[in-house]
Amino acid sequence: MTRARAVLPKVLLGVVLLALVVSGIRPYDRLTWLLETVWVMVGVPLVLLTWRRFPLTTLLCCLLTVHALILIVGGHWTYARTPPGDWVRDLLGLSRNPYDRLGHFAQGFVPAILVREILVRRSPLRGSRWLAPLTGCACLAFSAFFEMIEWWAAVAGGSAADDFLATQGDVWDTQWDMFLALVGAITSLALLSRLHDRQLPAPAGDPGRDG
Repeated sequence: MTRARAVLPKVLLGVVLLALVVSGIRPYDRLTWLLETVWVMVGVPLVLLTWRRFPLTTLLCCLLTVHALILIVGGHWTYARTPPGDWVRDLLGLSRNPYDRLGHFAQGFVPAILVREILVRRSPLRGSRWLAPLTGCACLAFSAFFEMIEWWAAVAGGSAADDFLATQGDVWDTQWDMFLALVGAITSLALLSRLHDRQLPAPAGDPGRDG
C-alpha cells in the first residue's frame, strides 16, 4: 500500500467532518439540516467500523466525500436556496434552483460504485454481465425508497418539511429525482467501471493490486 493510499482516506475524513461541523453552525433550518446530513452522520461511523475488514478503494472514498459535501451544503442552505444553485439558475435563466437535481444525480452516480464494489467483493458477480444491470437496479430502488422517506416526512411534518422536499412547485419532482438517480448510476458505470476494476482487490489466488 502506497503512502498516498494510506493518508488520503484520513484527509478526506477530515474534510467531511470539518464541513459537517461548519454546516451545523446556524443552518437555514435545523430540521432540514439534520434530515439531509443524517446520511453522513450514519455513513462515516459505518465506514470506520468496517474499514479493517472492508477497506474501500480510493475511487470510492473520493466519490463518497464529494457526495457527503453535496449533502452537507444542501443541508446548510436547503436545496432550494444553495448559492451555487442560485448562480447556475441565474446563469442559465432557469426557473428554479437546480441544486437538488445535482443531488439526485449524485444519489445514483456515487452509490453505483459503492454497490458495485460490494457486489464484486462479496458476491459471485465479478465479471458477470449481470453486474451492471443489478447495480443500476439497486440504485434506482434506493432512490425510490428515499422518495418514500420524503413522503413520510411530508406526512409527519406538513409544511415544516417543505425545505426537505425541495419540490419548488414541480409536480413531477419525484419522477425527476428517480430518473436522475438512474441516469447518474448509468453514467457512473459507463465512465468509471474500468478505473474501478483496476483498484479493486484481486480475486483469491491472483496477484494483489493496490486499491
